[in-house]
Amino acid sequence: MSLAGSLGGMGIIPKRKRQKVTEVCSSQSKHQVRFQDLTIFIVERKMGSSRRSFLMDLARKKGFRVEDVMSDSVTHIVTENNSWDEIWDWIQNLKLLNADKLKMLNISWFTDSMAAGKPVEIEERHKLQVQKMLQSNSPLPPPVVTISQYACQRRSTLNNRNKIFTDALEILAENFEFNENESAYVAFARATSLLKSLPYTISKMAALDGLPCFGDQTRAIIEEILEDGVSSKVDDLLCDEKYKARKLFTSVFGVGLKTADKWYGQGFRTLEAVKASKDLKFTKMQKAGFLYYEDINNAVTRPEAEAVAQIIETIVHNYAPDAIVTLTGGFRRGKETGHDVDFLISCPETMDENFLRKIVNKLDFRGLLLYYDMVEATFEKRKLSSQKYDAMDHFQKCFLILKLNKALVKNRVLSMSSVSAARPTDEGAEPEVKTQIKDWKAIRVDLVIVPTQQFAYALLGWTGSRQFERDLRRYTNHEKSMILDNHGLYDRKKKIFLNAKTEEEIFAHLDLEYIEPWERNA
Repeated sequence: MSLAGSLGGMGIIPKRKRQKVTEVCSSQSKHQVRFQDLTIFIVERKMGSSRRSFLMDLARKKGFRVEDVMSDSVTHIVTENNSWDEIWDWIQNLKLLNADKLKMLNISWFTDSMAAGKPVEIEERHKLQVQKMLQSNSPLPPPVVTISQYACQRRSTLNNRNKIFTDALEILAENFEFNENESAYVAFARATSLLKSLPYTISKMAALDGLPCFGDQTRAIIEEILEDGVSSKVDDLLCDEKYKARKLFTSVFGVGLKTADKWYGQGFRTLEAVKASKDLKFTKMQKAGFLYYEDINNAVTRPEAEAVAQIIETIVHNYAPDAIVTLTGGFRRGKETGHDVDFLISCPETMDENFLRKIVNKLDFRGLLLYYDMVEATFEKRKLSSQKYDAMDHFQKCFLILKLNKALVKNRVLSMSSVSAARPTDEGAEPEVKTQIKDWKAIRVDLVIVPTQQFAYALLGWTGSRQFERDLRRYTNHEKSMILDNHGLYDRKKKIFLNAKTEEEIFAHLDLEYIEPWERNA
């Protein structure tokens, strides 16, 4: 098969051309063409038809002419994750009359143009290859990689190629946060986030040249690790008595930095000493934190999270069959472990205001509730159109500790394996009880009640990661003059809230490429 045929089979050459052209003409006619001197063709391969259709429609709404099929009228080819030689060979096989005049561009030019509302000037970073190389047989130059300062414009998967650096920087960033040194914390957090997004491993300092987010302090840490394999600052910090105490005390559910510093100042260094003290008064949350400390600090696995999800969904649907229960947080980003399990429950506006309490009461009735803290909705306090976004949302929520039967998790794991015949029955768990072996685990769970019209924004906010959300809101404020929080998006210029039913629509409002949840591990 020829390369043209191969690429066509993967989506570069659309099928049923005649029908497509008719559809495009109809779609294009809905929008006025403002830029007559260029015509765009967006390559579907490695992008997908739904995303391609969305981008085509977005461009047409902004006044660009977009062709659905490749032809001699096309002036600008836009592609994502395809190499120059793949696209060039395909064009050669089409035998176009203007092939040597085509602008072959990566998606960054398209994104920049959509953000500007007009075709931006083509820079070197926008090109798939240097123009002068088209007429020669010389090897292709290395691709020019431009990396944004914003995590919301980078794809960060769980495949971290620079863990040796990010582990060190995260420890230092955490200590800056302990010391309430916001500027230093932000600097180290941003550098860590960018390293996680890189598709290559840093092997020499020159690899940092041209990258944003690296200052003298972060560069010095990376340079030392490259030379010695470790950071002396990190080693010193891990031996620091105050850092260790803060880290230990804040690992207790319900203990914040102020309490940790108070205990440290009173001379406490271990949890045993804290618990044994007769002078300290503990909150209800802290008492639960100590009581279930070992379980809560033992990572929650995905099978455990899915078992909890099954419990929550069953109870929710007993009261509201149409409610949607969505697992968020790190598990939605593809992680296999986490420190807790977060759920958004999307409900109709007419739902009983005591709905969340009914869920909690049912968990208690079933003997699954070890602790709960109910936080009522505070929508009347929300003023998104003010000068800054809300750091915390105003949804009704409940922070729980649930008792998860280990047999449920074991059954779930086995049912997903090929050894289905070995699946244990309820009676199979009884020997654990008889031999006094603890057959359950305490799991931290957050339940959040979200009105349907705000669900997309809540889902985006509760999915994370923390740095992705910080940069998304910073980008929204600095680049778009808007304000974003878990409830909505406010356009300060138009003085209106922008509706969105999906995360994709929120990204579109912000003229951002859509980033999948598993690519937000920033």
